[in-house]
Amino acid sequence: MALSREQMAQRVAQELQDGYYVNLGIGIPTLVANYIPDDMAVMLQSENGLLGMGEFPSEETLDADMINAGKQTVTAVEGASIFSSADSFAMIRGGHVDLTVLGAFEVDVNGNIASWMIPNKLVKGMGGAMDLVAGADNIIVTMTHASKSGESKLLSQCSLPLTGKGCIKKILTDLAWLEIHDGAFILKERAPGVSIEEIQQKTEGTLIIPERVPEMLVG
Repeated sequence: MALSREQMAQRVAQELQDGYYVNLGIGIPTLVANYIPDDMAVMLQSENGLLGMGEFPSEETLDADMINAGKQTVTAVEGASIFSSADSFAMIRGGHVDLTVLGAFEVDVNGNIASWMIPNKLVKGMGGAMDLVAGADNIIVTMTHASKSGESKLLSQCSLPLTGKGCIKKILTDLAWLEIHDGAFILKERAPGVSIEEIQQKTEGTLIIPERVPEMLVG
């Protein structure tokens, strides 16, 4: 069975390490903030100028002026800092973010990512994604494995305008955890109850399947 958005966030949270500075993109990535272990010190960075982003607020903790880059209301942890977006992008471009988690429309076997434009549809622009993929070495893409019509989003070559070239190495879909090496997707883990055959069927780009592919450990 395909992972829920919450389960995808849980799996990404397993990649966090103590002391990390992490940028969470719009969509599924923002949910990762809810699954950071209590005993782990992680500072979440938002490109609109917040370092130390916390969980989504309850009605009691909601502050309408405290928002992330996607204009969702958020909380700030103890020790948080608020600054200009110019300082935030200097942090990103300077390579000071340890992990970036982004959504995408397509990823291909060469590590290219398309995440900002669908032709003939109204879009608000690329936002900070171009800076994030250029300034980070450790990027995890979260996305559905295929479109609603069943077309693969893991391709031999992206068909949409690119956000970045050769920058993606790790992908979490609702079906699998994959890494990119030498022009191919490597299947590392599969979602609980999802067959390797289904993953094969929904992966258009070259897929390498190791002898053993464990199921993910998610709630």
